[in-house]
Amino acid sequence: MILPGKETQEKRQHSTVYIPYSFYECSLPHSFMNVPMHWHSEFELNYVVEGTGEFTCGGGLFTASRGDLLILPPNMLHAAYPRQGSGLYYYALVFSPAILGMNVHDRCTMEYILPLISGTRRITPHLSARLKNHARLEACAKQIFSCVTDHVPFPELLLKSELLRLFWLLETDEEALCQKETDADYGECIRPALEYMMKNFHKNITVSQLAALTHLSQSYFMSCFKKAVGLGSIEYLSQLRINAACEALSSTEKKISEIAFACGYGNLSNFNRHFKKSTGRSPSEYRSHGRAPLKG
Repeated sequence: MILPGKETQEKRQHSTVYIPYSFYECSLPHSFMNVPMHWHSEFELNYVVEGTGEFTCGGGLFTASRGDLLILPPNMLHAAYPRQGSGLYYYALVFSPAILGMNVHDRCTMEYILPLISGTRRITPHLSARLKNHARLEACAKQIFSCVTDHVPFPELLLKSELLRLFWLLETDEEALCQKETDADYGECIRPALEYMMKNFHKNITVSQLAALTHLSQSYFMSCFKKAVGLGSIEYLSQLRINAACEALSSTEKKISEIAFACGYGNLSNFNRHFKKSTGRSPSEYRSHGRAPLKG
């Protein structure tokens, strides 16, 4: 299994030995514009509470709506975007494989958990309402999130048991577990370009330059990028820059012009125009509104 590079690895620490999980309430675009492409070493469970959004997971693009679930194995590249004209509100639980007992070398771990971590077995990331077993999966997910949102007694004990129950439900559902391999892993094809963009978004970057990094023709690179990320490469680059600007506006006192130049914009008017188009507010309005930093 080839891991994505360090540039797209999320820097946030989601789990510790003592508390092997983190819970997030994600509201797009209210709390933050989107969740850009990234990966982490933990599993992630998402439950869409309201709205509709686009999720890219492991090279696939999925439209998820209220009641849908997404289960992501460790090290999978993924991102989330609200659908145009619609907000997206979802719960996210990011949890270490340790909570499932991966350090215990019993049959359960060796045959059912470790293959999901290594990628030798796969789960269909998007568990929609169309699945026959969806009602049971959703009920289990609600119980999982109640462990961290409600005042239940001994929440960690219940959380561990419900996570194991979720994987049991997935293991017994052929629709959910037996994902067919695709002919091409588009995420892996464009990985060098993604890594470069994450590290150098403040520079002048062209499509031909990105295609050269992947050793693909420009037209095939653009096709692969769209399939893997759900956006064109230039549109994705713009979102990286706007996200960086949002974080700087929220967490620093730097001048707006300084932030614009640091994020790759050659002049302030161009930055202001792109920023308002993406966020619906001018940079100064965004700063005064005090939006929350990106989570998840």
